[in-house]
Amino acid sequence: MAQYQVLARKWRPRQFDDVIGQEHITQTLVNAIKNKRLAHAYLLVGPRGTGKTTTARILAKALNCEKGPTATPCDKCANCKEIADGSSFNVMEFDAASNTQVEKVRELIIENVKYAPTGGKYKVYIVDEVHMLSNSSFNALLKTLEEPPEHVIFIFATTEVAKLPPTILSRCQRFDLRRIASKLIVEHLAKIAKTEKVQVDEEALRAIARGCEGCMRDAQSTLDQLIGFCGNKIGEDDVLLMFGLAAQKQIVEMSSAILAGDANAALKQLNLLSDGGKDLTRLLTELMERFRNLLIVKVAGQGAGLDVTDTEAAELKETAAAVDADTLLRILDVLGGAEGRLRYSAARKIYLEVALMKAIKAREAAGIDAVLQKLNAMRGGASPPPSGGSAFGAPGRVAEPPTPKPAAASKPDGPARQRMEEGGQLPEIWAYVHERFGEAAPLGRSYLNQGRPLSFDGQTFVIGFDPEFKAAIEFLNAPRYRTVLQTKLREAIGHDVTLKFDVAEDPGLAEKKTAAPAAPSAPASNAGPAASRREAAPPPPPPGGKTDIRNDPLIKKALEIFRGHIVEVRV
Repeated sequence: MAQYQVLARKWRPRQFDDVIGQEHITQTLVNAIKNKRLAHAYLLVGPRGTGKTTTARILAKALNCEKGPTATPCDKCANCKEIADGSSFNVMEFDAASNTQVEKVRELIIENVKYAPTGGKYKVYIVDEVHMLSNSSFNALLKTLEEPPEHVIFIFATTEVAKLPPTILSRCQRFDLRRIASKLIVEHLAKIAKTEKVQVDEEALRAIARGCEGCMRDAQSTLDQLIGFCGNKIGEDDVLLMFGLAAQKQIVEMSSAILAGDANAALKQLNLLSDGGKDLTRLLTELMERFRNLLIVKVAGQGAGLDVTDTEAAELKETAAAVDADTLLRILDVLGGAEGRLRYSAARKIYLEVALMKAIKAREAAGIDAVLQKLNAMRGGASPPPSGGSAFGAPGRVAEPPTPKPAAASKPDGPARQRMEEGGQLPEIWAYVHERFGEAAPLGRSYLNQGRPLSFDGQTFVIGFDPEFKAAIEFLNAPRYRTVLQTKLREAIGHDVTLKFDVAEDPGLAEKKTAAPAAPSAPASNAGPAASRREAAPPPPPPGGKTDIRNDPLIKKALEIFRGHIVEVRV
């Protein structure tokens, strides 16, 4: 009875066109063969199961085929068959992990390169996991690698290129193989299943692709194993059971519970997955990938190269529209910090429960930039957003300030522009400029947070800073930041305006200081330097040595908006 051949070997690519997802490499090699521009040493770098050794063997066949060198080896001649079977004397393939010593390298390579090939045109040395060679072995190989005989070609493969010495890297043409996209893996597995007469659900194929993480060999081995386990009909549940994965629907439900602040639903979903024997470390990784995809869609849009189906992309776009990027960043920060520690935790479920609670809390937090922007908007007279749920409106979402459309996109008509120039839309202009400046110059965001709009007469836009924040003026006056500000003003208003910075105390704070009780005047008989210093000194604090700021209207409003309370007052 013929021995069974596993799918990973049976479906191993035999031609350059059969290699999936590595066209940037196969096309280069094909052109090199056609144009007779072959290098003497190649280095194939990439994760496991992406086609490094397979590409090396196809190149060896292309060089030694009886019709070759050719970009399409015939697979019928003796040379092609011997190379495919691993019995060719012209193709030396060995594992560096088992031959690390310099004596082995000298015996297998250095002493044999001088002999001409038998029955072929080239002697090809394929060294897998080349990074495992010792330093002595690399040093012994340098001279041979730099100036080998014309009939010798080296092909090195490695998963850890950082361990290779620069002297080796500089002598090779390097090719980086990519992880194979899930879509390509699904298409290839569907082709295999059809040929093998196996019925596999599309959801099951996507689950296999998700579990193999871009490794085609793992995907083929998993399909092989599932056929042995399930027979000729495979469903998604079978794949999830084998991998210990959660269904995509469950990941979506858990992430939605976090964004909605529904701790009960999140913990309930976690209990279901844990009781079902799911890998909690893998669950956290997939949850992070979910929020990472949402963040990319939110910031860069759908065309950012996400490895998802069209249906998943549409769902991500819809979900991302209802949440802001800062919230996603905070949640990712919490989950990312938990991932490394979860691997070594004895109570993984408890640790993951705590991480989910922290993620829900993180979604409600407000960054310092948002807090400062809110306070300055209140100082400038802009109405704060309605409170409730979180600091900025709806739970988990920071309410964005009203944004006037840039002039390039939609220029306002005459009356509308006239009203804008009269300063009637000062808060709206400031909100637009503040937001766009923060996007274009993140380092300058905190300095602009310290200012507030003072006036706009149609030609000059004045930004004011309290005396204690006047250092921000020097920073924002730098050509780089001033140019950005003027550009954003032009987008908001529709024409160039003059930008001016001014040191001006907040009128509201000035009124409070004027209304404060004055310190008792010193007697005239005590006039002199000491008396002058006493007269210039600030009024003494109330009994207890601390200034009571709890009754400040601005502080009260901030506490109301951010749902906070004063823990301690220091002077």
